[in-house]
Amino acid sequence: MEKQILDFNVFIEQDEDGIYIAKVPEIKGCHTQGRTLEQVMERIKEAIEVCLEADKEEVNPMRFIGIQRIQVKKPQLV
Repeated sequence: MEKQILDFNVFIEQDEDGIYIAKVPEIKGCHTQGRTLEQVMERIKEAIEVCLEADKEEVNPMRFIGIQRIQVKKPQLV
């Protein structure tokens, strides 16, 4: 049986300690972290495989359009 190749969007952010956090929005709960970009990319591939194997429902990767950063004012607490 031939394996199907899937492409997923991976969002990578960096926390205040310098750790990279990778998330796959198309797969609920699929995320990981690493100390380097190389490490987090290796780990997110493993996480995707584990999530796909554990979650037997059909996953359809979305088409990437873009990312926008937006600023909003934080509401003051009374």
